[in-house]
Amino acid sequence: MTEAITVSIFGSTGSIGLQTIDVIKASGGRLSVYGLSAHSNTDVLSAQIADLSPEVVVVGSDQMAAVIKERFPKLRVEVGGEGLFSVAMEADVALNAVVGFAGLQVTLGAIEGGKRIALANKESLVAGGPLVRERMAESTSLIVPVDSEHAAIHQCLRSGYYQEVRRLILTSSGGPFRSYSENDLESVSVADALNHPTWKMGPKITVDSSTLMNKALEVIEAYELFEVDPRQIDVVVHPESIVHSLVEFVDGSQIAQLSRPDMRLPIAYALNYPERLEPVYGGLSYTDGLTLHFEEPRRSIFRGLDFAYMALELGNGAPTWLNAANEVAVDAFLKEQIRWVDIYRVIEGSFESFEKWTFSDFESVLSLDEVARRRASELVASI
Repeated sequence: MTEAITVSIFGSTGSIGLQTIDVIKASGGRLSVYGLSAHSNTDVLSAQIADLSPEVVVVGSDQMAAVIKERFPKLRVEVGGEGLFSVAMEADVALNAVVGFAGLQVTLGAIEGGKRIALANKESLVAGGPLVRERMAESTSLIVPVDSEHAAIHQCLRSGYYQEVRRLILTSSGGPFRSYSENDLESVSVADALNHPTWKMGPKITVDSSTLMNKALEVIEAYELFEVDPRQIDVVVHPESIVHSLVEFVDGSQIAQLSRPDMRLPIAYALNYPERLEPVYGGLSYTDGLTLHFEEPRRSIFRGLDFAYMALELGNGAPTWLNAANEVAVDAFLKEQIRWVDIYRVIEGSFESFEKWTFSDFESVLSLDEVARRRASELVASI
C-alpha cells in the first residue's frame, strides 16, 4: 500500500471539518490526519485530538493553547494566524474550512509550501484574490475547490478546453426566503434565516445563503479560480440542489455535475484528486423519479449578486471590502443588532467610503479589511 496522503484540517470543529474527518476515516488508510485547527471550541477539539492523534494543532488564543497543552502535554500547539500559516506548509493537503477572512493565512501558507489546497474558504479568494494569484504564479501549489458549486465546475471543465468555454453557470438553492416578498423580509428572524431548506451549514454561510451573498462571493471566487471574464459567470436558482453547477461550451452543449446535497462528495474529490475513489457520497437513484426546477434569481430583492458584479468591475480591493462589510453585517444580524434587510444597507452604505487599494502583501490586505470593517461597524451602530 502506498503511503497515506497527510491532511491538515483547518476549521476541524465546524461542519466541513467534521465531514472531512468522516471522509478520512472512510478512506481505508489512503488519507490520514496530520494537523487540526479550531478557533475556540476547546472541548470538541480535545475529543478530536484524543481520537485522531494529530502531529500538531492550531488554536485561536494563548488561553486555549494553555488548556490544550495541559490536556495533551506532548502535543505541539501553535497559535493564531502565524500558526495557521506555518502548519499549512507541512502536510500534503491543507483542507481550508476556516470561517471568514482568517482563512487567507492558511491559503498563503499552503501556497508557500507548494501544497495542495482543498479550499472551502471562499474568502481567501474574495478578500485576497490578487495576492493569491501573485503567489500561485511562483508556486507548485494546486487549489481544488470544496464549495459544491466550484467543485462541480472543476469537474465539468475536465470535459473540454478553457478556450471552448462560453460561460460558467452557478446554481443556487435560493435559500429559505426564495418566495418571500419584500414585506415578508422586513420581519424575518435569525431562526428563520438559519433554517436552510437543503444544506446543513454553519451560521455565517447559512445567513449568506439567505441573502444570496454566499452566491455573490462564489461569483467572485469563480472569477479567481477559473480565470474567466465576470460576464461569463451566471447564476440560476435550482431549489432541489441536485445540479451543483454547469459549464456551457461554445457549441451550446452544457455539462452538469449532479448528486444529492452531501458535502462529503466534494471534500473527497478534493482530497483524492485527480482520482475518484469509493465510498459513494451523494449518489442518485433515478428509479424513484427525479424532478429538477430552474428559475432566475430575483436580483431586485436579493441584491447580493449585484454587489459581486459591482465589486469585480471596481476591482482594486473592492471584493475585499465587500467581504469585510458582509462579515460585519452578518455578525450583527446573528447578534440581533440589525434586521436581515439591514445587511444589504450596511454593505451598500459602506461602499460610499471605498477607495481603490493596491495589494503588495498580507498586511496590505489586512489593512483594507480593517478599514472596511470599521466603516461597516459604524453603520451597524447607526441603525
